[in-house]
Amino acid sequence: MRNEFTTATDDPLETLGLDHAQAALYTAVLRLHRATLNELAEAMDGPVDKVGRQLQELVRLGVVDERSGEYLARHPAAALGRLIAERLDRLAEESRRIDSALGSIRGLIRDYDAGRDYQDGPFPVELVSGADILYESVVGMAVQAPRMDICTVVPDERTMNDFVRKFADPWIDAQERDLLTVHVLIPVATLTLPGVRAQLQRLVSTGGRVRTMDRLPSWFMTAGSSVAGLPAQWGGNLPDHAYNFYLVRAHIVVGVLRSLFDELWNRAVPLPWGRRGDGMMQVIRLAAQGMCDESIARQLGVSVRTVRARFADAMTELGAQSRFHAGVEAARRGWLG
Repeated sequence: MRNEFTTATDDPLETLGLDHAQAALYTAVLRLHRATLNELAEAMDGPVDKVGRQLQELVRLGVVDERSGEYLARHPAAALGRLIAERLDRLAEESRRIDSALGSIRGLIRDYDAGRDYQDGPFPVELVSGADILYESVVGMAVQAPRMDICTVVPDERTMNDFVRKFADPWIDAQERDLLTVHVLIPVATLTLPGVRAQLQRLVSTGGRVRTMDRLPSWFMTAGSSVAGLPAQWGGNLPDHAYNFYLVRAHIVVGVLRSLFDELWNRAVPLPWGRRGDGMMQVIRLAAQGMCDESIARQLGVSVRTVRARFADAMTELGAQSRFHAGVEAARRGWLG
């Protein structure tokens, strides 16, 4: 009995559209190379009319040629290559249809969430005040639903300063305990603030992810799939408004903000730290001190070729057209700090 977990066929030719009888006949044609219908019927020990129909199908598929009453095998590379190309085209088209179906799921989810929120009536909105309450509430929600995915935007230096000095530690501790995972978007200018690099490195080392942009529209947050945090004033700094914000418990609101976060995240730049990033920063920093490629190579104990490759990587990462431009952009992003 065929194992239910195996594929429907173990014959590669059947995968390309030949049934078992056609695959056997094709093999016979290959071995005889050139034969008449009667010779092939005798080789297959089958009725002439049936073998004839199967041969016509092989001709139609392009794996066998018919000339003056004889059947000739085409070279397998050409014959099967054509079938494989057709199969790949069909698979590509099917993949496109599947991708289209997957793309529609997000819209269907929004419709589902909108309907659920409508049937449930007005969704709860809670005005919360105080930075401690903000950060503690996130940990509290994570305790109730471990491995909660937190996505947040920190758009200004004051909020970033508060985060790294007072509130990053509880979130990092919660990550270490597998209660939550943090994704943070920050302005690139905040990388030069005191203490930011150390805290962000800890955040990343415990499973968080951080990306940077030149400017971010506002603070906001999503916690899992059911809770969103919105500022009392969109675009305002949280410290300026005494950390007044709204907790909104509605899937459709969370979905909208998560879509906005994903769009920003896709346009943001990963942190330059890590093994590859540290190498790029090293050569940029030494070049900023006036060192040539050969001196940098001696300083770092690498080849000149490696130094130049790291410069090329840095210029690509920074979107720079020259080394000077790369140095300016690196300084702006805090690479030289």
